[in-house]
Amino acid sequence: MAELVADWILTAHARFEMARRGIAESLVRRILAAPEQRETVRPGRDIFQSRVKMEGKRYLVRVIVDVDRNPAEVVTVYRTSKVNKYWRHDESDL
Repeated sequence: MAELVADWILTAHARFEMARRGIAESLVRRILAAPEQRETVRPGRDIFQSRVKMEGKRYLVRVIVDVDRNPAEVVTVYRTSKVNKYWRHDESDL
């Protein structure tokens, strides 16, 4: 498993999008500390994601992080109701 990101900062863009989308920093912190899934989208950029319940609905919250710097930079954060579109299923899920 990939190493967890302990030292990170929020970019101005990430802060703006979190405020606009109603996503708390505490949720981002929780996902970065213990993501349900993590995937590399390109060298140096990973997506940390977890399924959460918000406003009575189930969402996937995705935290996009540039991990190739110190501290790592949270680039943006968003939630989607299209959990199955982004959720990586393995054989144990079938």
